[in-house]
Amino acid sequence: MPNKTNQNKFPKWLRICLPAILILIWLTIGSLGGIAFGKINNVVNNQESAFLPKTSQSTKVINDQANFQNTNNLPAILLTTYKHKINFNDLRNENNLLAKIKTIKGVINTKDNAIAGPIIAKNKQAFEIIVPTNTQFDKSSVINRIKNITKNVNNSNLKFYVTGPAAIVQAFSNAFSGVNGILTYVAVAAVLIILLIVYRSILLPFIVLLTALFSLTLAILVVYNLALHNVVKLNGESQGILSILVIGAATDYSIFIISRFKEGLHKINSTSDSLLYGLTKAWEPILAAASTVIIALLMLLFSQLNSNRSLGPIAAIGIVSAFLGAMTLLPALLATLGRKSFWPYKITIDSNLKSSKPVAISKFWSHITSLIQAKSRMLWLVLSLILIALTVIGLPTLKANGVSQSASILSNSAAVKGQNILGDYFPAGTGSPINIIANSNKSLQIVSYLTKQSQISSVKIFKNSTNASPKIVNGLELISATTNDNPQSNRAFNLITNLRNNLAKIDPSVLVGGRTATQLDTNNAAKHDLKLIIPLVLIVIFIILILLLRSIVAPILLILSVIISYTATLGVSALVFNHLFHFPGADPSVPLFGFIFLVALGVDYNIFLMTRIKEEAKKNSTKKAVLKGVGITGNVITAAGLVLAATFGALGVIPILFLAQIAFIVSFGVLLDTLIVRTIIVPSICYDLGHLIWWPSKKVD
Repeated sequence: MPNKTNQNKFPKWLRICLPAILILIWLTIGSLGGIAFGKINNVVNNQESAFLPKTSQSTKVINDQANFQNTNNLPAILLTTYKHKINFNDLRNENNLLAKIKTIKGVINTKDNAIAGPIIAKNKQAFEIIVPTNTQFDKSSVINRIKNITKNVNNSNLKFYVTGPAAIVQAFSNAFSGVNGILTYVAVAAVLIILLIVYRSILLPFIVLLTALFSLTLAILVVYNLALHNVVKLNGESQGILSILVIGAATDYSIFIISRFKEGLHKINSTSDSLLYGLTKAWEPILAAASTVIIALLMLLFSQLNSNRSLGPIAAIGIVSAFLGAMTLLPALLATLGRKSFWPYKITIDSNLKSSKPVAISKFWSHITSLIQAKSRMLWLVLSLILIALTVIGLPTLKANGVSQSASILSNSAAVKGQNILGDYFPAGTGSPINIIANSNKSLQIVSYLTKQSQISSVKIFKNSTNASPKIVNGLELISATTNDNPQSNRAFNLITNLRNNLAKIDPSVLVGGRTATQLDTNNAAKHDLKLIIPLVLIVIFIILILLLRSIVAPILLILSVIISYTATLGVSALVFNHLFHFPGADPSVPLFGFIFLVALGVDYNIFLMTRIKEEAKKNSTKKAVLKGVGITGNVITAAGLVLAATFGALGVIPILFLAQIAFIVSFGVLLDTLIVRTIIVPSICYDLGHLIWWPSKKVD
């Protein structure tokens, strides 16, 4: 540990030039990243089918379907409902609307993909027009023009709804419209408020935020170029998580560096030497923490889903950017401003503070350490039992079997409302047929089987545009079936499973796809990923902790603590989702993403705590080291936890079910881990075990 001195270890030119060069480099990165920030929405793809595994039946059907029809076709549905029985004048007016729809750019009306309708409902109180739209056109423009046509109709006896897959996808994309703007603003505002309270300084919170925002521009610059060249696939969910993760991680790393820098300023006159002291003490645990999260995220590369495989490297790039920002830009800013960083407070040399004397512990944390010292075993046993109880009560009620894309939109959506009303008049699967690729010599048997199913309202074989004969490509035919059920309901999912099993008995090579099958295959792949990736992440984190702490007992303790924190969080989340928010369910990826972020980030705080305990154990007994480590790191880790919880909580401003659930799970889980698990449970067990936590080491190196 450096002694109090007036001498600088670095020459003046280096103290001036190095920070200036680093700041200049980051200004360049910021300007380039700012340009990419404005363009990143151009490389975002929110289509479900873009993220399926190549081996799924749905993907194979999409590929084969291109041989039969234009697959750049996503149907919209214009639904018109009446208070009376439809008459001739109503039909004439509907045909006038149809004529206007045909003139809209982006609407497809060819022999292979013709507009269907007006189709009259069985109760003769509704029309539907199925409008194929070109996915290469702006969906918002096409959908809005259809809506504008209906606005010119002044008739109180009817209502218009523009729905169907194209409108649902547009509504889904609109829900992500705040990812680049409002999400970042909310996250930054939350972090700023917390930092102002924690530091009670004017400049320091802005120094930390500048570090976080410049780190984000670096991440966006890299991700944008990778997505532009199809190296990774970026969707709205990954985009939102990237922003939050970088801001939260960069802020956390900055908080730890500043805390050690502040310690140095109390002991050393030289700002540069104090900064060197802070970086020397902070770099190893921060590197270990960042590496843990990065490797955990890269385990997503083993996922079956392309979306998960892409999120892994995208989020890992974010953590690398946060680490680089905290280790280079932050020190450069601190070196430039020196003690003025803490203005209006003055950080002065404590003449009574010797280099061997520990940092002062606040009254609050003195009470916490006294409580641990007096009742360690009772504390960790009681609190652990409470977390286990929350797991047992809540976790079995978590409904993570998938939800439809329309149910994922939490905002008031006309397209979702129209989709629900559509099922009152027409088969709910209209516009989202089941697409089946079968051998031509088996097609009639398959059609016969399909027409006997009560859940299927109509079946048709794709025909040649020149004549009425079935179109055969490489000995295959395309068969479409419309269901009576909502295309993304559990009944529809069960139908797909049954069809795949039973049709395979007629034609072993048959493929069953379509939007319902796409969602089903996505759900099944997500469940597979959950079982595979969680053990991989735990193994990797365990190995990192062994290497860092040179112990086996301590890593086992930390792994068990984050697991129980995670399961208790899921238990509480299930109760909140079901009984407070009344969510329809959850995507199967929600528990996986919750695990990745909670376990990896939860281990971060334990790493910061245990490395400090290990540092103190070199001078004291393990039990004393535990108490000092908790007292010294208490304010810092708690502040970091509050920042991370607030940044992930900002995801809740995006009206998408998946992000709202991730926001709650991670925010609640981080607070639980920061305030209970890391503050009391882990230190109490460590205190109870004493030197045994370093086993098999006989002493702390």
